[in-house]
Amino acid sequence: MRILIKDWSVIMVLSFIMVSSNTATAEKGDISDLNSLVSSYEDSLVNSNDLAFLLVTHNYNAFPRDGYVELMLSGKIYSLIPNGEKPGLCDIGILS
Repeated sequence: MRILIKDWSVIMVLSFIMVSSNTATAEKGDISDLNSLVSSYEDSLVNSNDLAFLLVTHNYNAFPRDGYVELMLSGKIYSLIPNGEKPGLCDIGILS
């Protein structure tokens, strides 16, 4: 029984370390990385949910809103608006 409690403690500590390290890397470096990502793809049918999903899978802190994506990066909040037929996936603006 004593070995099981010790093993459980080790598992819990390792799990906590893994979760902590994941949130530490949840934000990409800078706006140029973001520009590179969204300009690498073309999709005239992309919507705010699709765009937010793409950004989250690339470790960006992004949330779909009504017709745009809100993204926190380096202490700033950006709005990413899907741009339809224009090159790239979206237009990037600063909210605050």
